[in-house]
Amino acid sequence: MDLKETLAISGHSGLYKFVSQGRNGIVVESFTDKKRSFVPATTKVSSLEDIAIYTNEKEIPLQEVFKSIFEKEEGGKTIDARAATPDDLKKYMEKILPDYDRERVYVSDIKKLFIWYNILHELNLLVFEDEEKVVEETPDGKQDALQESDTADTGSLKEKPKKVKSAPANKKTEKADKTKTSKAPKKGKNPVKK
Repeated sequence: MDLKETLAISGHSGLYKFVSQGRNGIVVESFTDKKRSFVPATTKVSSLEDIAIYTNEKEIPLQEVFKSIFEKEEGGKTIDARAATPDDLKKYMEKILPDYDRERVYVSDIKKLFIWYNILHELNLLVFEDEEKVVEETPDGKQDALQESDTADTGSLKEKPKKVKSAPANKKTEKADKTKTSKAPKKGKNPVKK
């Protein structure tokens, strides 16, 4: 999941996708209604990649918090933050991140967090790097794909194409190359015409 171009804009609800850089600001597109708008350079815009949640010891990147919610909900949506009470939001946050800093993380921050999660979930954008690596780097997955194509072509994985016929052909071409090179010009003569 790449949060670099996913933006939160101060004074605007929801999430936005970066579209292009303008002279005095940026052009963004809303994830919810797909409408594009211009955001002046004076407006506070934050990339979700740069946002972290305070804990008692350190700051946890938003992506890791999203991953915790995703795992707790087994890939489903989280609570409806707009309908939940402040106490419900705090209790749920304690389950996700037990050591979050209760003095610096406000209820409004928790509410935004859950709203953002649900928006990304609806758009199927909650794919985490670990899951992508498993799909791309699992040797079993690649072997299965190779096995299917090999069995379709040869009928057996152990059977290899025979190269017996190509060996004599190579010897003939080597002999032909030798005969061509034996007609090289004698020493002292330049074979290249000027």
